[in-house]
Amino acid sequence: MTDAVLQRFYCVIPAGGTGTRLWPLSRASAPKFLHDLTGSGSTLIRATFDRLAELADHRVMVVTGNAHRDAVLEQLPELDDNSLVLESEPKDSGAAIGLAAAILYHRDPESIMGSFAADQVIGPVQVFQDTVKEAVHAAATGKIVTIGITPTYPSTGFGYIRQGEELGIGNAPHAKNVAEFVEKPSEDVAKKYVESGEYLWNAGMFVAPTKLMLEHLEQNEPELYAGLIEIAEAWDTPQRDETTARIWPTLKKIAIDYAVAEPAAAAGDVAVVPGHFTWDDVGDFAAIGRLNPAAELGGLTVLGDKARVYADQASGVVVSDTHRVIALIGIDDVVIVDTPDALLVTTKEHSQSVKKAVEALKAQGDTDVL
Repeated sequence: MTDAVLQRFYCVIPAGGTGTRLWPLSRASAPKFLHDLTGSGSTLIRATFDRLAELADHRVMVVTGNAHRDAVLEQLPELDDNSLVLESEPKDSGAAIGLAAAILYHRDPESIMGSFAADQVIGPVQVFQDTVKEAVHAAATGKIVTIGITPTYPSTGFGYIRQGEELGIGNAPHAKNVAEFVEKPSEDVAKKYVESGEYLWNAGMFVAPTKLMLEHLEQNEPELYAGLIEIAEAWDTPQRDETTARIWPTLKKIAIDYAVAEPAAAAGDVAVVPGHFTWDDVGDFAAIGRLNPAAELGGLTVLGDKARVYADQASGVVVSDTHRVIALIGIDDVVIVDTPDALLVTTKEHSQSVKKAVEALKAQGDTDVL
């Protein structure tokens, strides 16, 4: 990558969401990106920052909730005020990534931004970084570029990207047009996608000139665009707090996919670079089992410094944050998460349904455990 292109590149880490499928380990006050879920000794957001800082010469911005400010700074002491964007309330990825783009554009109209979620597990790092470099080169030609993951199984939990023709970009030889984004499919459809070789998982990674991102945002969501621009223009001034407090609560909640990516793809402005690295968004406890093979003993994955587990003819995942002894006898593919104030018992097969329990608890007013 030439120095000129490299010096325009900034990384943005949106660190939002509560990871409801990982309740009761992940809570509103301590979402999943603040946890070490891989047994690596590094939290998800720390690992994400380390992957990106080297790539962008430490030009990394984190967008997170005001409630997580202290926890994020504790894990990422390198961040300064210029690199931390705090949301007073969650507004989905359209506002979060849009504000980061607007701030970066205001500071440097030639900037190229890359958005990478805080809660993904990726490896090998070098392969990921090489893929991002390709994406930056493709973006420099005037494209919004997404990084698609080569699917390893017919997942029904991810969206997919259908690849179009190759773009013939010298420093991004694998870049192709995006033919379309498709929503999470049924299992039968997912199998057809994987067998065809035309489809990639949509990992929600975007690399684009900030100017182009904002142009599409203005076309598709003009009110959201206008609000974000006003905040961005005040961001590096004493008017930041007043302007943000006045405008942020009024902004529309919309995902960046709907606000920018899908309309831009329809206009022919989106490219995809395939990523041949391992990727997992740690979406449920079954994922934790996949990501911790070294911790397996007779088919049982155990996480937690305090864990005291006895197992006999048992398999699954146990996450313990207490000193309580957990005994498993003659039970397969179980998921047990034990915390001081909440206990979850389910199976790997039903781990995606944990979100329903969170919604039910919220509806009946048991918010103290959420």
